[in-house]
Amino acid sequence: MSEFEDYTSTSCEYDATRAAVGVEIILGCLARARPLADTVLLDAGCGTGNYAAALLPYVSRLIGVDLNPGMLRAARAKLAPAIAHGRAELHQGDLAGLPLCDASVDGVMVNQVLHHLPGGDADDWASRRGVLAEFARVLRPGGVLVINACMPVQICEGWWCFALIPDAVERLCRRHPDARTYTRLLEAAGFRVRGRVVPVDAVVQGEHYFDSHGPERKSWRDGDSTWALATAPELARALATLAQVHAEGRAQAFVREHDARREQIGQITFLHAVRR
Repeated sequence: MSEFEDYTSTSCEYDATRAAVGVEIILGCLARARPLADTVLLDAGCGTGNYAAALLPYVSRLIGVDLNPGMLRAARAKLAPAIAHGRAELHQGDLAGLPLCDASVDGVMVNQVLHHLPGGDADDWASRRGVLAEFARVLRPGGVLVINACMPVQICEGWWCFALIPDAVERLCRRHPDARTYTRLLEAAGFRVRGRVVPVDAVVQGEHYFDSHGPERKSWRDGDSTWALATAPELARALATLAQVHAEGRAQAFVREHDARREQIGQITFLHAVRR
């Protein structure tokens, strides 16, 4: 599904630095619609199944959809017992044409996925509008949609390492609607926006995020698709800058300086909407 990340390759390393962040926020949003134990939940763009595995103990049944076979392979291994007992099912498919019946799920979560869709601000978010319409189609009236995404300001100012690849960050921002735009797109798709939550203490790569040597390793970069938007010369410049920072003994100061805003604006935002 991603236009710029080769998840068939990076799926092997993805879980090394990624975990489900904000699970309690997603649960809180879902629980406002119906009892969690009765909820059928769709994980749209389920990837390696980190969020699916974290939410599965709380819901009645979970359905995961992803287009990439490598990510699905990892998710199937992670969810094998639940699949065997009929509590989880995984499908290879496109979010623009979900392999689900109308009004068949109670909740949809989509975690760090929508920026991988084609286009962006240049075409008024056409692919996002189509996918949101699909979410509305498969949700029952009153069903909950939780979007876990980054706002452009968070991308620009909430990640210390992105100071190393400013051109890639600019390209990434054009793939991320801001909160006002999300509200417009959601309302047009038949949703009522209930609110948004910004967990300022959450970091997407956990303790690995603070590793000043992290960007030097491909396995670390594979945990954040932003690096896939950097051209080879941009990556070379980023690594040269990082090497110089280390050589001068100011790596920790560099991390602190470029991470300072994260404590005010966070890295990610959860949007909570209800199908009308």
